[in-house]
Amino acid sequence: MIWALLALSCREAPVDSTPTDTGAEDFCADAPVVRWNNFGEGFMVGNCQGCHASTATERYGAPENVTFDTVDQVWANAGGILYTTTSDSPTMPPNGGVDEDDLMRLQWWLRCAPEGT
Repeated sequence: MIWALLALSCREAPVDSTPTDTGAEDFCADAPVVRWNNFGEGFMVGNCQGCHASTATERYGAPENVTFDTVDQVWANAGGILYTTTSDSPTMPPNGGVDEDDLMRLQWWLRCAPEGT
């Protein structure tokens, strides 16, 4: 009886089954090339560096150690950036204003591009 149950549990999925995993590989399959040089730097300057630049005179409560002056600083904080900008309840930027196209580009960049680019 146990052997029969084990055999049934090891069967392959039916050919017409639909995968439900929507991981990064699927998300990135047809993503355009988005990098620091063609999107990220401009996005950070326009939406983040008002508070998160090392030279910001008023950081409005942004932690001193969270700066986005360079591509390496952004990549070091990529998970937090994605969470605070694209989660179900985004908190950054605090006044909103980022359009859906730029939020998608941000995700393509930080989820699909090679780290550091």
